[in-house]
Amino acid sequence: MSAERPTLPPVRLHTEAELARDALAAPLLARAVRLARWAGPETRVGAGGELVEAQLPAAAEHLGLAADEEGAAEASEAWRLAVDTGLVDVEDPDEDAGPDAEGTATAGENLALITGGSPRDVLSIWLDGLEAAYADATAPVFDDLADLVSEDGSVDFDALDWDPEAEAEFLDGVLGNLYLLTVGDGAGDGGVRTPPVPLPALAASVIVPDDMGEPTDDILEEVSEAMMRLDDQFRVLEPIGIVEYQPVDEALLVEESEDADPQADDEDVTRYGMVKLTPLGLYGIRARMLEAGVDAPAVGDLVDKGADVLLGGIAHYPEAAARAESELWLARRGADGAAAELLAAARGMDQEAPLRRLHCQQALSLVGAEAEPAVRAVLDDPELGGLARVWLVELGAADVPAPPEPMIFWLAVDTIAAQLEAEGDLEELQGLVESLADRHSGFFGEVWRVEHPATADVLDAMGQLHSDKKKAKEARKAAFKARSRAGA
Repeated sequence: MSAERPTLPPVRLHTEAELARDALAAPLLARAVRLARWAGPETRVGAGGELVEAQLPAAAEHLGLAADEEGAAEASEAWRLAVDTGLVDVEDPDEDAGPDAEGTATAGENLALITGGSPRDVLSIWLDGLEAAYADATAPVFDDLADLVSEDGSVDFDALDWDPEAEAEFLDGVLGNLYLLTVGDGAGDGGVRTPPVPLPALAASVIVPDDMGEPTDDILEEVSEAMMRLDDQFRVLEPIGIVEYQPVDEALLVEESEDADPQADDEDVTRYGMVKLTPLGLYGIRARMLEAGVDAPAVGDLVDKGADVLLGGIAHYPEAAARAESELWLARRGADGAAAELLAAARGMDQEAPLRRLHCQQALSLVGAEAEPAVRAVLDDPELGGLARVWLVELGAADVPAPPEPMIFWLAVDTIAAQLEAEGDLEELQGLVESLADRHSGFFGEVWRVEHPATADVLDAMGQLHSDKKKAKEARKAAFKARSRAGA
């Protein structure tokens, strides 16, 4: 049994208002906004829209940066982001004015959205900034670009020994693994309390094959090289706000290579770099994944959908994430109407139906006593009657009618089928199997007659899971009878 599962666990994102505040506080975007407001008729730009060198000291001073080469570089980086995100519009110099002609800059349309737009407007601008920072992080490092430009004006990438697609794929893989580690069970706090990940472990996650035991020397060397690439890339990405990063200790770069082995000094692993995604980083990386067609769900995606979509969508969510999604969904609806809608959506004899019924029962527990009228209305339903009785008993309701024997067996099959579909804890499933089989005398002599599409598969599983060899054999015989009956 296997329903279609999301590629990644669902993430619990912060609200758009909270994320927009984080975006505006990101150092690089904050500097870009300040420079966009600083720019005016006297601002001079080059042919590529960059601030001319003579303007950089004033820009750095306006940003409160040091009056040195590093300050000028940071001011230039902030200006480029202002241009890339539409905070500044640049008018290129007239081509007929000569090679040294300068263009002008004016406030861009997006600058007004920073203070007057919605949180979503701000996040849209920030996402453009993330793409620009990502491009910088995956760009090659070179001393003189002029030496790499061909006669036709294109860059000779072969001379760089740089594959832009491979470089982007590498960083995507690293950030994808970091995202997965941060998301966890899908019920977290948007990454706030997620511990940072050591850079060696993150590099190894995309270098070391899953089936490799002890890494070879060549693999360890690849991990070390990947670490240094990531160190450069995370230094570029941190100012846009997607990661908190503790860089590699520069003292390691001058130590002996055998002492700098990232696998050798577990007690001092923080010296090799530590990184974690911020709540804004979770949002940004998920947005990039969705753009690339990756199934990256978020808690709250189903809040406006019907009960059928809800129960199908949370079918393979971790328990805490399924609960959170159900709580949000129920908050939009009246309790009694929601209960009736959930029960209607839980019907069916398809492969995923048992798991829908399981999640329906769990969602109804969040409604409480207000769902009782809707639940009592399905007591005679052959598919929902057993579920309804269990729910009413757990609620402590009075006058719960005893189920007819066929309903008991049908519910047993349906319950185990749901657990098999969920692929949950094996020990818990074994306990459930043995409890159901031991609770009813002659269980396997009767259960094979149950007209449930999963009967034979459930009995096969019971035969594999039951610790009592005699009863396991009875289960396998019952599975054979169920298949013979179905084929008759």
